[in-house]
Amino acid sequence: MSEESKANQSQNPHVNSEAEAHQKMVRGSAWMTAGSLFSRVLGAIYIIPWVLWLGSSSTQGNALYAKGYNIYSFFLLVAIGGIPSAISKQISEYNAQNEYAVGQRLYKRGLLLTSAFGLFFGLIMWFGAGMIAAVFGGSDPNVIPVLRALAIALVIIPSMSLTRGFFQGYQQMAPSAISQFVEQVFRVLYMLGATYFIMRVQRGDWVDAITQSTFAAFIGAAASFLLLGYYYYRKRPELNQLAAQSENKLAIPVWQLFRDIIVQAIPFIVIDTATTVFNLLDQATFQPMMQMIYHLDVSKINALYAYFAFNANKLVMIIVSLASAIAVTVVPILSESLASHNMRNIRKQLEDSIILFLFIMIPGALGMAAVAQPLNTLFYSYDQIGTLILQISAFTAIVLGLFTVVSALMQGLSRNRDIIRYYLVGLIAKLIVQWPCIYFLSTAGPLVATAIGMMVACVMALYDLEVNFGIRYVKLLPKVNRILVYSILTYVAARLVVFGLNLLLNEQSKTQAFLIVVVAVIVGGGVYAYFALKSRLVDLMIGGRAAGLRRKLKIK
Repeated sequence: MSEESKANQSQNPHVNSEAEAHQKMVRGSAWMTAGSLFSRVLGAIYIIPWVLWLGSSSTQGNALYAKGYNIYSFFLLVAIGGIPSAISKQISEYNAQNEYAVGQRLYKRGLLLTSAFGLFFGLIMWFGAGMIAAVFGGSDPNVIPVLRALAIALVIIPSMSLTRGFFQGYQQMAPSAISQFVEQVFRVLYMLGATYFIMRVQRGDWVDAITQSTFAAFIGAAASFLLLGYYYYRKRPELNQLAAQSENKLAIPVWQLFRDIIVQAIPFIVIDTATTVFNLLDQATFQPMMQMIYHLDVSKINALYAYFAFNANKLVMIIVSLASAIAVTVVPILSESLASHNMRNIRKQLEDSIILFLFIMIPGALGMAAVAQPLNTLFYSYDQIGTLILQISAFTAIVLGLFTVVSALMQGLSRNRDIIRYYLVGLIAKLIVQWPCIYFLSTAGPLVATAIGMMVACVMALYDLEVNFGIRYVKLLPKVNRILVYSILTYVAARLVVFGLNLLLNEQSKTQAFLIVVVAVIVGGGVYAYFALKSRLVDLMIGGRAAGLRRKLKIK
């Protein structure tokens, strides 16, 4: 590279100082966190009327929905799992080299590839629904129409996700976040409308209601794709201008662009399907193991399966999505630093990512565990087993979220083979402990087995980052300790509120459970916010705005 090119690259706005990179990561995380959080919250709130309209069939309906969606999620992630992140990573690398035109050509060619993938896997899922249901659905014939309803969504979602990855490559997280929220709004509206019409107007079959509820994935995806198309149309003049001023020193043929997409995508696909593979393993083994150990009938096992695979999972994924938002944001930023060989930036971004994750995830998980009883009552019904499973799920969510972030860090640094190896070791650990965990812990067994497997993978990956990129975890301990202490205080405050209000209110009432949750969240969140502001810990997350908040709240 010539001296002039090096000078141009050093002046490129995408090669950032530490402060700019940190600010960009926090801003991107804020957008992705907001979009993901609102989507997850909306995706949980709909459960309240949905379960009510399904009536006595709600537990079996939840189990059927979870079985269909786990299979669909696997197919979806195989079809697209790595492509948005791979595109985001590739485009950010090209942009860092002032080769915007190459990145834009990569996106356009990628649309052809994702369209083909979507159609291919959609057809497999449609025509192979019977065989798939036999293996992963416990031979339940009701799984077949659910899978076919989801197969239609599979056709367009890959291209929609690719477009999100394109915007993320430019570190423009708003289109992805907003489209994610719009997707959820349209999906939920169709779900609720169809379920109400079938169950309350037609007095129809609950299987038809579940089938239409899963078809809602297509409705949401179509709305999201249209919105992303509008964003792209608005950005075209700016994109054309960037392409026109590119250095144009890279002449990459179409076949190589396709190869680059696929090669970059494969590791992302393997890792992105990690949680889904763990869920499918539970789906395939839980029923036969429970029958062998406890001799329960299928309907009882389905009810227990729904506790952790649908009920708890829906709520816990709200906080896990926070970790996912951080993961999506950090990949292109790390790729830029790697492209410019800025090891100091890389180390700082890795440390910031871990602290940012812990700052959000730990109090979120402990807070959910504290309000598990009224929260479970609000969304489902008053149930001691359901409450216990939700509490355990909330704690194990910390490990799931950590794996999401650590694997993204490894992939952003092109340590793809290593993170795949660590994941496979974790999966083997899960397989080894699955039977004893179910034997001793019953319904909670799969959750604990998953946490053990994920933790094995996380420990190996964290050690890898320490050895190869010089992260000093000892340096992070003071901040981590403060986060833990403030999170425990949050848990205690929220738990005391729940305990006290249960003495005054009817803990089995949905309306009063809602009141308990709101008060406990306000008190617990207030405790965490106060200590985070007072100790200046929050300054690491939002910078100078923290001082303004302290002034307004009169916190010294």
